[in-house]
Amino acid sequence: MNLLVIAPCLLSPFYVYRGPKEKEYETARRLRELIGKLDGEWQVLAYPCPEYELIGWPRAPASREVYEKLGMRERAKVIADFVGRVLTEEKPERVVFVGVKGSPTCGVFHASSSDPESYPYRAMQEFFYLGKEERLKRSKELVERQGFKLRPLPGILFEVLMARFPEAVYVEFDKEDIEGSLKGLANVITL
Repeated sequence: MNLLVIAPCLLSPFYVYRGPKEKEYETARRLRELIGKLDGEWQVLAYPCPEYELIGWPRAPASREVYEKLGMRERAKVIADFVGRVLTEEKPERVVFVGVKGSPTCGVFHASSSDPESYPYRAMQEFFYLGKEERLKRSKELVERQGFKLRPLPGILFEVLMARFPEAVYVEFDKEDIEGSLKGLANVITL
């Protein structure tokens, strides 16, 4: 057996902090098509969304440093324990982790970054009460105001996963390049 361990928001776009936009719908649809073509040697594990587990949904956009300050590392360790248990019990021959480019928790090689001291933490609660259109608008404003930057480092969960499972293959899915990301993943899982 081979195991594809995938960020849940890639398969179900409703986990995304602000709610899905067109690129999330397209990503989920296309990934489900690709997974549907896998042979019987592959199983799929969509782990619990760390951001949902910590904050809930909907939630304001936040950087890696903000989530670190909110205690994400402990939540990430619990999720990594779950994944580790599955790997120990199932003993897959190959393990491929798929994360999300820019995610503060599930970024593989790139995560969003900002100054956690200037972050308006009250926005996390405010987002719960906003409708979708207002959340989309406020998300964009908050990202711009906070000056989020894409940095070459893993998200918190993937930092933990890479330390625990260095022998696995890690793939970063870029929702801004769905076609390229699908091709890259297909190359990895059809070896």
